[in-house]
Amino acid sequence: MQIEDRCFEVQLEWLQVDKRQFPQIPLSARSNTTTSALIRRDSYYESLTNNLIAFRVETHQLRLGLLDHRTVAGARKRLTIHCVASLGRYSFIARHTIMSAPRETYKAFSAQRGQSGMVVATYIWIDDHFNLRQKSKVLDKPVTKPEECPVWNFDGSSTGQAAGQNSDCWIKPVAVFKDPFRLAPNVLVLCDVYAYDDKPVRTNKRASCVKVMEQAKAAKPWFGIEQEYTLLNIRRQPLGWPDLGYPGPQGPYYCGVGTGTINGREIVEAHLAACLYAGITVSGTNAEVMPSQWEFQVGPCEGIAMGDHLWIARYLLQTVAEDYDVMVSFDPKPIKGDWNGAGCHTNYSTLEMRQPGGIKAINDAVARLSARHATHIKQYDPNEGADNRRRLTGLHETASIDQFSAGVANRGASIRIPRHVDAEGCGYLEDRRPSSNCDPYSVTEIIVRTTVLGETD
Repeated sequence: MQIEDRCFEVQLEWLQVDKRQFPQIPLSARSNTTTSALIRRDSYYESLTNNLIAFRVETHQLRLGLLDHRTVAGARKRLTIHCVASLGRYSFIARHTIMSAPRETYKAFSAQRGQSGMVVATYIWIDDHFNLRQKSKVLDKPVTKPEECPVWNFDGSSTGQAAGQNSDCWIKPVAVFKDPFRLAPNVLVLCDVYAYDDKPVRTNKRASCVKVMEQAKAAKPWFGIEQEYTLLNIRRQPLGWPDLGYPGPQGPYYCGVGTGTINGREIVEAHLAACLYAGITVSGTNAEVMPSQWEFQVGPCEGIAMGDHLWIARYLLQTVAEDYDVMVSFDPKPIKGDWNGAGCHTNYSTLEMRQPGGIKAINDAVARLSARHATHIKQYDPNEGADNRRRLTGLHETASIDQFSAGVANRGASIRIPRHVDAEGCGYLEDRRPSSNCDPYSVTEIIVRTTVLGETD
């Protein structure tokens, strides 16, 4: 590969200095190239430790020896820029390191060198806090089905799922997807977690969900979930928000366009492409009401596939965001105050609901859901409603967590009947109560238990 000298625009995020040595804010910084960068006085940031302060540096151009723009975004290359700043008789060197994305490197190695007939399977599972974990296993032949993948194990004491003296947990493959990062023939393998005695661990909600879906398969339950999330920088502040203070009030951000309105679109587009390659039944994306909040939709999926596809879509989102040093928050109320929370609105129908005259079955389901409101709330976030209570306040397009409601085209209700469904007399309902950090297995299971299997409290 031939190296070219290209001009590449670099955002030097935060320069860090020890305030014991430099008690005053430096006024300027100069890179070791011919281009200067100014430190803004209004970008002073709070102490990161007892003796560490940081300063924002303006975007500027650096002439660097790079392959091309895609190399920085594509190859796993470490680019370190040293900036020297002067303050009276003092001077300091601040170092900023850019770790570029590995995606093109994976592709280049696969295409140019091959894998000697081997396949990399990334095993993915849910830990004790409903976060995702993964590790990779090299297989000696291609796999397309979960039963073709070997059962594996991991140290459960490091994920909160086992004691140290008996730490091995089993991970059993349940679904296989194409790997959009390493590319074919490599795969992503979603796994269930079982304890040493072969019983499902506490957070293995799939084990019971799959049994319920099997009981209800004649009803052909379809789901479509709208996953909302918030993009955060490494300081856990919403991406693109002012360093101090807040952006303008909500209004222009929902489905917005343009700089100053939208933050993180590159991540959203990369995630969508990854989902399409992997075989996720993704159906769309859009910017949400709060700035830096986004949504993607997965579905329609039948039965257990809903949870499988949503968990892998979450994995892909978080993995894509790593390349941008951005965090993905599924917290249902990441910012207090007059800002929308984040949900996981669940669209649901059975075969009967989708057929002509299905509105009667929809209304019957709403009545059943109303009777078990408290039971459903406990299943709609990992902390039995405690997380959702911060979001379901009756404000910001939500219903009160303590009161069930339903209505046509009403986004302030627990259950919304879309206007076109009411007009056509068949279709689906939208349960707006599940939180953005819900386990989709728990959500879909309780909905089917209530509306198809007829369970009551």
